[in-house]
Amino acid sequence: MASSLTVITTPTMDGADEILEEISLLQKMELIKVADAATVKRNLDGKPKVKQAVNLVGQGALGGAFWGMLIGFLFLMPWLGAAIGAASGALSGKAADFGIDDAFIKTVGGRIKPGTSALFLLTSDVVLDKVADALKAYEFEIIHTNLPAEQEAELKALFADS
Repeated sequence: MASSLTVITTPTMDGADEILEEISLLQKMELIKVADAATVKRNLDGKPKVKQAVNLVGQGALGGAFWGMLIGFLFLMPWLGAAIGAASGALSGKAADFGIDDAFIKTVGGRIKPGTSALFLLTSDVVLDKVADALKAYEFEIIHTNLPAEQEAELKALFADS
């Protein structure tokens, strides 16, 4: 099954870490397969702090350089990728040069406000109803998936009922 990239935001600085912990438990129960994950905490001063979930997924499918670059572009700081990721090479140039859609950057970057956090997940093999039930206790909003529009709408609707 193909992997899906999902980005969610939470209204607190620790929300993304808490949800990632729950997803780790769900993965142990084989209700979701996480290929890679990263969390972003945006401090009150606006500076992002990125943490790749290596303990959850082992050697990440995308790696720290990718997450650092992507999240650096979201906050208009492409140099952040070099600081976070390992030996990523030159990160100069526009995000489009890396195939990252400008609309995605503006939408996602603008939704992660100071004092909040976000979770970036690359997943597959999700038992959606079970995962949705387990995550109902958490406050979050799905702000992006790479699913087809109809499936994304269904996913958002499922979690909106929480």
